[in-house]
Amino acid sequence: MSTLTNHSIESAPAESKPLLESSLKAWGSIPNLHGVLAGSPGLLKAYQDLHQLFQNTSFDAEELTVVWQTINVEHECHYCVPAHTAIAKMMKVDDSITEALRNKKPMPTSKLQALHQTTLSIVRNRGNIKEEDIQAFYAAGYGERQLLEIILGLSQKVISNYVNHIAKTPVDKPFEKYAWNGQEVAAQ
Repeated sequence: MSTLTNHSIESAPAESKPLLESSLKAWGSIPNLHGVLAGSPGLLKAYQDLHQLFQNTSFDAEELTVVWQTINVEHECHYCVPAHTAIAKMMKVDDSITEALRNKKPMPTSKLQALHQTTLSIVRNRGNIKEEDIQAFYAAGYGERQLLEIILGLSQKVISNYVNHIAKTPVDKPFEKYAWNGQEVAAQ
């Protein structure tokens, strides 16, 4: 059971109403996460802005998926793993990348593996990563911009993953077929 209110446009605080209308326009419905975030207009706006900013980074669709799903799986987010599985499909990301991320398997290329490992290191070490890890990331073809952009993606995912843990946000119908509870990983 959810511990936080999942708002509709009608029940949301006044400042959240236009933000939820924007979500409705973008998604065709209001994702449950957005309904929960609407309880704090500033948090919903921050999440939406971070999402847009992260989508406009130098990362392509595969790289965006690697950063998002690496963080979602590491944070064990029951809501965001299926949501980003669906988003990856919408972005035409190869299913093998998404499945590898969901199941903690190696990435199909050394460059994506370097992105995955660096993202994991940033999350697990709270940004205190070793210089040799940074240099390995650069050697894989990334630069300072991408290192900083991982932190932008992490900022977005901290909001959604943590709120989903607290709220026990119900997975939206379109994402249910991609349900994930970490058992895929545990079973292997």
